[in-house]
Order: sequence, then C-alpha cells, then structure tokens
Amino acid sequence: MSWHPQYRSSKFRHVYGKAASKEKCYDCVPITRNVHDNHFCAVNPNFIAVVTECAGGGAFLVIPIKQTGKLDPHYPKVCGHKGNVLDIKWNPFNDFVIASCSEDATVKIWDIPNQLLKRNITSPKKELLGHARRVGLIEWHPTADNILFSSGYDYKIMIWNLDVKEAVISKPVKILDSHEDVVLSMSFNTDGSLLATACRDRKIRVLDPRAGTVLREASYKSHRVNKVLFLGNMKKLFSTGTSRWNNRQIALWDQNDLSVPLLEEDLDGSSGLLFPIYDSDTHMLYVVGKGDGNIRYYEISPEKPYLNYLMEYRSPLPQKGIGMMPKRGLDVSACEIFRFYKLIPTKSLIEPISMIVPRRSESYQEDIYPLTAAAQPALTAQEWLNGVNKGPLLVSLRPGSGAVNSLPQFLEPEPLMKTTDLSQQQGWGGRMPLEDRQKPREIEDGRKQLKVEEKLPKNEQMCLSNGFDIFECPPPKTENELLQMFYRQQEEIRRLRELVNQRDVQIKQLELELRNLCTDTGSY
Repeated sequence: MSWHPQYRSSKFRHVYGKAASKEKCYDCVPITRNVHDNHFCAVNPNFIAVVTECAGGGAFLVIPIKQTGKLDPHYPKVCGHKGNVLDIKWNPFNDFVIASCSEDATVKIWDIPNQLLKRNITSPKKELLGHARRVGLIEWHPTADNILFSSGYDYKIMIWNLDVKEAVISKPVKILDSHEDVVLSMSFNTDGSLLATACRDRKIRVLDPRAGTVLREASYKSHRVNKVLFLGNMKKLFSTGTSRWNNRQIALWDQNDLSVPLLEEDLDGSSGLLFPIYDSDTHMLYVVGKGDGNIRYYEISPEKPYLNYLMEYRSPLPQKGIGMMPKRGLDVSACEIFRFYKLIPTKSLIEPISMIVPRRSESYQEDIYPLTAAAQPALTAQEWLNGVNKGPLLVSLRPGSGAVNSLPQFLEPEPLMKTTDLSQQQGWGGRMPLEDRQKPREIEDGRKQLKVEEKLPKNEQMCLSNGFDIFECPPPKTENELLQMFYRQQEEIRRLRELVNQRDVQIKQLELELRNLCTDTGSY
C-alpha cells in the first residue's frame, strides 16, 4: 500500500487576517439592532452602506469608502421606508445605485450622488410593490443588467425588470411560488441560470428562475439549513445550519444530487448563525460567525476531501453583520485577496479586515489574482429573460489593464488567457516596463500568433506560458521546481532579447540597402 503524505501544496496556506488600524475604521456608526439574519452591510469601491438605527421608519447610511474615522452624528441618511430596512445590496454594474427592502413590504432603488451627501435622501429612483408581507432578502442578477430578485414573508420570490421607465413597478416579470415557508437564503450560479434557496422548512432547492420550476430538492433531516451558496463552477453547493443536537454545522452538496451531503461537519455549540462567503477566483470559502469574532476559511478542491481547512481569524469583538469588498476594490500591491467590513454594534464601529497572502515582492502577483468579474453586465435584462445565458465579463486586476470579453462558457478562458507573453500583453491590455516594450515587428508577430491560435479548433488550442506548454510542464510545486522554472524563463527572456537585437540589425541593414538602391536609381 503506497503512503500518501499529509502535506498539501497551496499558495493560500498561510493567508492571514489583518484588522485595520483605528484611523482606518468607521467610528460612531449607529448600527441597527434588528435581529434579522442578514449582512446589514454592502460595500463597493466607492461607498460603504450600513443599516442603521432610526426612529419612525427604516434608514441606512451611505458613507464614502475613504471617509474613515468618527462619523458626524447628523450625517445624512437614506430614509424612505416606513418600516425597518432588512437588506441592502449595491448594483454590481453601477456603484451609485443601491437596492433596499423593508418590513413595509416594498423594495426601493436609490440613486446615490457622486459628491458627499448634504441632506437626507427620501425619494427613491424606483419603487417595487408586489409583496403582501415584509421583504427579507434581495439579490441582483450576477450577469444581466437591471434584474433584481426579492424574497418576502409571503413565501414568494419575485423577479423584477428595472429596465423600464416607470418609477413605480407593481408587476414583477416572474413569481416563484414553490416554497412552503420563508426563504432564508438565495444564491446564483456563475451565469445566473440557476438559483439555490434555503427555506425555513429545512429544504434546499435548486430552481430554474425563468421557468419557475424546482429542478432538485433536498429533504435531508439531519441538517437544518440556514444559508446556502453556489460554489462557482464546481457543481457543488455549500450550506450552513444546525445539526439535530443544535451544533453549528456545515455541509457540502453535489449540485445534481441533493439526497445526501458529500461532507458534513459540526463546528461548535454556539447559537449564532454562520454566513458562508465564497471567492470563486481563489476557490477560498469563508465562514463568518454571527455573534462571535471568528472567520474560518477553507480552500475548496474538486476531489476529496473537497474542503481543506486553512486557518481561523479570531477576534474578541463579536460581529453582528459583515460586508464584502468586490475584487476590483482590493489593494493588489499589499497582496490583499479579500476584505471584510465587520459590524461591531457594541462599539458602534465598522472594522475592515484584510485577508493577505504573505509575499516579499511588492510587484503584481499574477498567480493569486486570476481574471475576475468586471463591473459591466454581460447581458441586457431582456436578453436574459429571453433565455440567453452568458458568463460574466472578465477583467484583470493588474493596474492599468482593461476589461476582457466574456466567453460562452466560463471555464474556457484558461487556455485562451495563457498564451505567450507577447500575445498576452497585446490581447489583454496589460502594461509593460519601458525596457521590455516590443518593437513594431515583434508586435506584428504577436498578432499573427494570436490569429493562428484563434483558427485552431477548440480541442487543439495551445496553452503556452512564457514559451512552455503548461500541460507538458505543470506549475511548480516545490521551491526547487520554482527555481528551475525561474532560470528557464530567464534563459528564454535572454534568448528573446538576442532575437530582438538580431532583428534590429537586420532592419538597419535593409534600411541601408534600400537607401543605397534609391541613391543608385537617382543617379541614373
């Protein structure tokens, strides 16, 4: 019997959480004391929004992301709801549009001005009236523009098309009424063609939102589900809940078979809810405990054991809710791969927590920042409603790079992204140091190479990285292999520079011959 070592190579094995200093926190924020099980916080690269305590109706604050320190007690609010605000979500494709839902059974869409707020915002851009009871959850569609899902205590999920002129919309485009109790959680797959829900009747359901049909349903009795999450393109679901003995529990499910979980694990005996958050770029899963100060994080793998525990961020200050910064708002120079905004109502404080990969180099680390979802929609609302599915548009986080067009299938970009350095720098809008900029002739060669690769059949597409086939030469796993790869790449760079110098000499010789030829013809 062969022996397999317990050591598992991973670039995220030493990720650690770093809390921001007092000056970079948001102090004196009147965080809501509502007991509803939601994040109560939404973040984008420009603003942080947080549900706040408010007498006579519901309100939330929208604070510019750079305005840290103590908050003015008279800071303007967004207050148009007649009941407590239960959930807020930023539009993923517009940093100045936010949706909110409330106990007054309405959903409102708000325009946030670019400049600092000077007075309360009381008039919404749009108002959605359809639910008979309070609305507890809202979710924007991940790839289609202006599509919003809302879930209420009337056991219905409503799909809204905001791409209309009316300020008050009373008819949703679709109503999903297949639930027998309150929906506790909603999650989309990568292209938004499937919706997973967790319900108070303890069942996980996978639905086709456009058809309104339940494709799969779990009725596993040992796991009482609270929150459910699609794990990107892994064809798996992750859920948090409680066991029969009221221990906090996590479970992993096959998307196509919800009869029995692939993995089930008890965490502890605390009573607080567990919020699962998945980063599909790094395949890291974060489990945030409500009522405690812990953030556990795991790495997801497609094979057993599926869930690999990495570490736990511990803090004595308990969190009531949590906000997540989108990838495009991270500090890539500090190797920051995720950022949480932790709501601490006991101190009226919002504390940013950065998850950092320890690296010595200050240059851009391409291996920990794969292409991520851009801030542009892949589809219009009508295209999605007509049945079109498309993965998100992708963008590089490298400073100065531009958006990359989405491909029909989300898993296909890998072979196309890893072309040779020359074609990569031309195709994806990356920037190069001045000394490495290519000559015009070499640029043309890069473009020709791209055209050749485009003509190849899908199954014969070359997958090159710095001149090496990554299937014949897999990524290094040990320090020795990494050094060997480094020296090979240095040699390849030296060879390419010699080739460029030779081409320069040939160009000068041809220019000289051409000049001599012109002189000779002129003398005749």
